[in-house]
Amino acid sequence: MPGVRRFLLTSLVLVVAGCGASTVPSVRTEGERLQVARQMMDKRQWTYAADLLKTYVADNPGGSSVDEAIYRLGLCDLALKDWPAAGVEFERLLRDYPESDSNAAASFQLGAALEAQSRSEYCDQEFTMRALDQYERYQREYPSHSKNAEAQAKVASLRSKLARKLTNTGNLYIRLRQPEAARAYFQRVKDDFADTPLLGDAEIGLAWSDAVAGKKAEAVAALKDLESRFSGQPLAHKAAAERRKIEKFRPPEKKGLPHGTPEGPPTP
Repeated sequence: MPGVRRFLLTSLVLVVAGCGASTVPSVRTEGERLQVARQMMDKRQWTYAADLLKTYVADNPGGSSVDEAIYRLGLCDLALKDWPAAGVEFERLLRDYPESDSNAAASFQLGAALEAQSRSEYCDQEFTMRALDQYERYQREYPSHSKNAEAQAKVASLRSKLARKLTNTGNLYIRLRQPEAARAYFQRVKDDFADTPLLGDAEIGLAWSDAVAGKKAEAVAALKDLESRFSGQPLAHKAAAERRKIEKFRPPEKKGLPHGTPEGPPTP
């Protein structure tokens, strides 16, 4: 009798919810359960809708609308900020119901669930990379879907975030007077993230890597080239400011002896 017990429990939850908020339609059949769940979602009553959908999915594994129920359950989890649970539902839909009409939307929303778990650029970027991969997969597999423009903006934002993480790490190594380690991070931005706004910062970072390594003339020349290429733009002004710092900068005389002007290398 597990189905009956779930039915009675869900009905009781809805009655209690109705007493505290608004009148909730009674549920007599599984079809009505899904319909009431839709109504609860329209009213933004996510918890009650999720309870109904969980029961519906459990009792109708082969039902014609189970894929819709799984997708809607994922949306409820997103609204409740249970990002991991939302990801599980969207992944389940994509894996187990490959012909579902909800797959394109689920693919996009899986990216949203992963992005919501992404940490700041000063922390580990596992979920940022996973979200980026998912949005790019969504674009490849569903190029005509309505969320493509939004996904493109997400991709650009996440790529900038990853580039910022690399640039911040490079700047940290500059402040630690470890130019070769810094250069590796700045060069990666230049090679892999040239389409992001962090490219200019990476080029400035490469100049600082030269300066800290004792190649001041090369650093100044690189920054003058930036000033020329981006004349009149904010990047040119920033390059000029960093060039003036480098012209005053005194590189380490010995390994482990950090010398420099009070301004120091660029800060994040």
